[in-house]
Amino acid sequence: MAFSRVFSEPPSKSIFKTFAVMFLSILASLYFIHYLADRCGTCIPTEKRQTGPVEGSYAPEIKDFGSLRRKSLRQKWTSTRPLVMGRDNLISRREDVDEELPELEGYKRTVLNSLDADLEAGGSYFTGQLSSLGEGSKKLPQAIIIGVKKGGTRALLEFLRVHPDIRAVGAEPHFFDRNYDNGLDWYRDLMPKTLEGQITMEKTPSYFVTREAPARIYALSRDTKLIVVVRDPVTRAISDYTQTLSKKPDIPTFESLTFKNRTTGLIDTSWSAIQIGIYAKHLDNWLQYFPMGQILFVSGERLITDPAGELGRVQDFLGLKRIITDKHFYFNQTKGFPCLKKAEGSSKPHCLGKTKGRTHPNIDPEVVQRLRDFYRPFNMKFYQMTGRTFGWDD
Repeated sequence: MAFSRVFSEPPSKSIFKTFAVMFLSILASLYFIHYLADRCGTCIPTEKRQTGPVEGSYAPEIKDFGSLRRKSLRQKWTSTRPLVMGRDNLISRREDVDEELPELEGYKRTVLNSLDADLEAGGSYFTGQLSSLGEGSKKLPQAIIIGVKKGGTRALLEFLRVHPDIRAVGAEPHFFDRNYDNGLDWYRDLMPKTLEGQITMEKTPSYFVTREAPARIYALSRDTKLIVVVRDPVTRAISDYTQTLSKKPDIPTFESLTFKNRTTGLIDTSWSAIQIGIYAKHLDNWLQYFPMGQILFVSGERLITDPAGELGRVQDFLGLKRIITDKHFYFNQTKGFPCLKKAEGSSKPHCLGKTKGRTHPNIDPEVVQRLRDFYRPFNMKFYQMTGRTFGWDD
């Protein structure tokens, strides 16, 4: 009797109902999971929220956000314009590689591009622009820092990267001097992605002293804005020598390299450390292609004593709002130059790496004076050409 009650309905109908209930339960569970996943995909869990760019293991998660979330995040970051200093170790490492591997261009660029990609995993490490989320496009640079070596070009570039409307490649491309045969597609591919209204920049200090560079840049775009950081040519030459000495301790003394004949006092202008500082000669070459109004000269000395003032001139030259101001800097007494202040969400202030601010060797004062006498007429001509007195002969 009990057996007949259990199967009071045909077995096929009982089995069908059981499977139907199970199937509907599975569908309901899948819908519920999908609903939760969709809801969670539009927010960052509380324990993973940060005031700066999301780093490390969180970065890949950001790339899966929907377009609406990307838009809201970008609006939030660009409206507050936070100065984020996170990942200082990567930044310093990039600066070290940029200077320590000049003779290994291919390897250096591979390392630097890898570091830049790591830095941008969660967006620009300074401005928080989320161009790494697939937004924007790669463009050829509209502005280039073309010189000079040991003038303060790295400092200027890092300071400019604070501005939300500037995007700059970290490695020196050396396109217009060493890699021109690689073509424009190669050059463009090195650039970071930019959003509408942002400026793409690069810096390669050797362009200023490269004879072919002005014609090549002019052929790319006659509207390119050029920036040159200049510094007292005597101090610049000693800094140049100091950098080489740190890599090759067995090189001759600065004094012996300076003169062709020390007895006669004839300066060896074929030595690059001396030749780079003849600014008027190099500027003549650039003025064959670009008007003076398209070239901005930044004082390397004032970049140390008044960084906000010089950055203000650069922002004006680029047609940008003056966002980088005194509030972004403090003077590091140990290094002897300004650094970017610590900001909310950062671990520490950002200063240039250990390769910057090296202690110069003691140079014979007589040699220094002879160099000052040598450079004086070139400096005077440079002041006349630029319409600005830099005070190197005071």
